[in-house]
Amino acid sequence: MELTNENVLGKIISKFGEDNIWDALNPDGIMTITTNRESIISLIQYLHDDEELQIRFLTTMCGIHYPEQKDKELCVMYQLHSLRHNYRIRIKVFIPSADPVMPTLTNLYAASNWMERETYDFYGIIFTGHPNLTRILNIEEMEYHPMLKQYPLEDQTREDKIDTYFGR
Repeated sequence: MELTNENVLGKIISKFGEDNIWDALNPDGIMTITTNRESIISLIQYLHDDEELQIRFLTTMCGIHYPEQKDKELCVMYQLHSLRHNYRIRIKVFIPSADPVMPTLTNLYAASNWMERETYDFYGIIFTGHPNLTRILNIEEMEYHPMLKQYPLEDQTREDKIDTYFGR
C-alpha cells in the first residue's frame, strides 16, 4: 500500500479520534497534525508499531516558542519518517509556558535523548522520565533558556545605527 496523507490521517483518526487529532495541514507536502501531550507517546508508538505504516525513524524533535499565543506559548515538534515508504509526518504539541512538561520519548527512540536535552537546554521544556535531563550545549550554571523570545533582538537605545544600512 502506498502511504498518502489522506490514508495515514484516516488511520490515525480512526485509532485516536478527532478529539485528539486536529489542525491537519499539508503546508509543504508533509502531513502536519496537532495533538495533546496526553496522546503524543501512544500516537508515536502506534505509528512505529503499525505494520502497514512502519513510521520508525525520528528525524527531528525540537522546541518552538510562540510568545503571542496565550496558553500555547511552547511547542514540541516531532518529524517522523517511514524509510520503507519514504513518507514523512510532522506532529506538534502546544503547551503553556506555565506548565512546560512533556513525556519523554527515550523509551522508543534512543536518539530523542539528545534532542530532548537540547529542547530543555534552549526552551526549558521538562521531559518527565528522561534518564539524564541536563543541559547539553550551554553551561549548567545558566539561569535562562536562550531561545525563548523574552528579550529584544537588538539594543533599542543604540544611537550609532543608521537604518538605511540595515535595509529599513
